[in-house]
Amino acid sequence: MTPDYFIFVPAYNVSQTLAGVLGRIPPAVLERAEVLVIDDGSKDDTRGAYENFIAGEACAVFGKACAAHLQYMRFEFNRGYGAVVKTGISEGLRSGAKYIACLHGDGQYPAEQLGEFFACLESARNRPEASNLLELALVQGSRHAIAGGAKAGNMPLYKRLGGAFLTAFENVTFRQKLTDRHSGFIVYNAEFLKTLDLKKLSPSFDIDLEIISIADARGYRLAELPIPTRYAGEKSNLNVVTYGLRVLRQTWRRFCLR
Repeated sequence: MTPDYFIFVPAYNVSQTLAGVLGRIPPAVLERAEVLVIDDGSKDDTRGAYENFIAGEACAVFGKACAAHLQYMRFEFNRGYGAVVKTGISEGLRSGAKYIACLHGDGQYPAEQLGEFFACLESARNRPEASNLLELALVQGSRHAIAGGAKAGNMPLYKRLGGAFLTAFENVTFRQKLTDRHSGFIVYNAEFLKTLDLKKLSPSFDIDLEIISIADARGYRLAELPIPTRYAGEKSNLNVVTYGLRVLRQTWRRFCLR
């Protein structure tokens, strides 16, 4: 049966957090979804954590069909975040789902809010808009929609300052203003994703911003919903300097095309 939702989970060295992420997906969402964990060549026991979840009590609380809604894919070597996102989107489109979500396996983003994000896209499809923009392309989680939320959630100061600077610069360039363009918690409209040439997208962490900027440039609507900030001292695989330079390059190119 074709799922309504497809959720792909980027997973790199997340053996300690993966089960908690999967266990927080709401049952009402899971029964309408296909979930794909994409292990990006982890060096820890991420696969074991997935298998233990499938076999354990945490999965059992969803009912007998829990395992039928979850799948696992592993890259034999680390291919990078961009490759994971492209694979997740490709598999999501292949499934025939109407909406495709990216849910990181490190526990920083609220799996329990997925229903709210899917509902936002579903209601937008049934609600005519008075603006001259196209349909809603995506809904992004914002850690800055509520003042002070990022600080309260222990986001490091350098990330708060860097993100604020980049977002301010991007809001000057792009037609639609957002409060947190660098959140990886995004739910997409599959109809918009079908218009992308995935092979041409970035292989790195800036792929999320690239997709958002394409939607903005093509006249699609963007939306964001508040999410909590969660930092607990985990190791990030993001090189903030390289990422920042990539973002600035993308934004400058978009600015020059205006």
